Amino acid sequence: MSDDLARLQQELRTFARERDWERYHTPRNLAALISSEAGELLALFRWDQNSVVERPKEVRQEIADVFLGVLRMADLAGIDLVEAADEKLKLNAEKYPPEANSGPDSTPPGFPRRI
Repeated sequence: MSDDLARLQQELRTFARERDWERYHTPRNLAALISSEAGELLALFRWDQNSVVERPKEVRQEIADVFLGVLRMADLAGIDLVEAADEKLKLNAEKYPPEANSGPDSTPPGFPRRI
């Protein structure tokens, strides 16, 4: 894991410990936190597709909230996020090879097909 991620995880541990919040940092509660913060990020785009340009501070803060929740959960689960992300990228590359997933009629998984 990178030094920056390790430092952030240590700061999150200290933050939780100093406030006696460790007891609330269960996998379920952290999953709910991540989902809630992702919902707040999505809400910024509800009526404005360009929120990254129009409201960069709010978008930045919500992305940070999601990231910190994921980082805390990974720490408690003993998951190296860089290693896990590398593995997932490799799996996605195998699952969605460029030759079968590119071109004008291609859509990412979960997106409706163009008519």
